[in-house]
Amino acid sequence: MAERGVPAEEVRSVLIVNVSRIGDTLLATPAMRAIARAFPGAAITCLAHPKRAEILENLPFITHLGRIEKRAALLRGRLRRKRFDLGFVYGFDEALVAYALRAATRVVAFRQRSETLNQRLAAAVPAPPPQSMHAVHLALRLCDALQIPHAGFRLAYAVSANEHAWAADRLRALGLARHTPLIGLQVASFPTKRYRDWPVESFAALARRILAARPDAHFLIFGGPEERQRTAWLAAALGAAATRFAGALSLRQTAAVMSLTHLYVGVDTGPTHIMGCFDIPLVALYHCNSPSRIYGALEHPNFYALDHPGRDPCPENPPMSEISVDRVLATVDRALGAGA
Repeated sequence: MAERGVPAEEVRSVLIVNVSRIGDTLLATPAMRAIARAFPGAAITCLAHPKRAEILENLPFITHLGRIEKRAALLRGRLRRKRFDLGFVYGFDEALVAYALRAATRVVAFRQRSETLNQRLAAAVPAPPPQSMHAVHLALRLCDALQIPHAGFRLAYAVSANEHAWAADRLRALGLARHTPLIGLQVASFPTKRYRDWPVESFAALARRILAARPDAHFLIFGGPEERQRTAWLAAALGAAATRFAGALSLRQTAAVMSLTHLYVGVDTGPTHIMGCFDIPLVALYHCNSPSRIYGALEHPNFYALDHPGRDPCPENPPMSEISVDRVLATVDRALGAGA
């Protein structure tokens, strides 16, 4: 197969640079899969943010996984010959694009501010208007530039056998394996996107109403250390019906435990994208500034999106409290019924 002068048999090594947050890293995995399938004889090297690269561990279409950041990229690749036949760079950090141009013979990236860089790219892909397409399709535009066929739109995350066994043992040790359903809760996005957060009091009200109908339910509260105050409050409010894992597990440990839940309810953030890689019923709440048509789970068999009732896009940041507990509860009941 030849893609605009790039015969597959001539590509023995591919570089993918994707330095971003958890969600954006995962949203590029369908493109990574497509690239690997288009060049089956090539070793695929992916360089990601040092704190996010672990998200891509164990994926079958990545041969080598490494770390890179802007400061290191300024010096990297200057003292050796080009290692890669083809490179792809996500984002608009020109230091990363410049590194890829030093490391790879041909490089595909979104059009940068620097026309000097753009002229050196094999393809400088124009970025579409903001929020004009789903983030997965946006990442796939770099594939489209070389006419690389898509290979599905589902995000990819792989829990290892050891991680699965560890999570199952942890739940058994805590006496949680006997509970049905086990419901994961992600109550907060990251600090710069607090407008996406559904009130923690609404999560508590939702959990109490679920318990009224399903007294054997148990809630697993996920999150990072920056969410300590809210997750601690929620755990105290739910008492023995909840176990708080927020801030106590690594990212991969969290994902392994999440993979053993029966249902997940969360706001739009990285762990929710991880959950989109499992077939477990997923109820996700979206602000109108980042609606499900842009960030929702694609090709997921049990995905239930709850979009803010405001206009899309929002002229302001209306509160997520405008998504009612009644509406979320009705969606949870549907999701649990479908997953039964």
